Amino acid sequence: MSTVSVTHRTSPDLFARVVETVAAFFEAVGEGRRIAQRYEALSRLSDVALKRRGLTRDQIARAAIQGR
Repeated sequence: MSTVSVTHRTSPDLFARVVETVAAFFEAVGEGRRIAQRYEALSRLSDVALKRRGLTRDQIARAAIQGR
């Protein structure tokens, strides 16, 4: 009969990866909020104001994502 022994050690790198993952999550949430704010601001503009920016209504979502 053979026996397998497994030791589980928590590496300091694990903590760093967890912290990086949590930070990346909150960064992504923040970016999503900024995109939503840009979308909202652009969608409130008149067609004339959008045209001055070189946009049409159907381009608002892409412009919000691209940060225009």
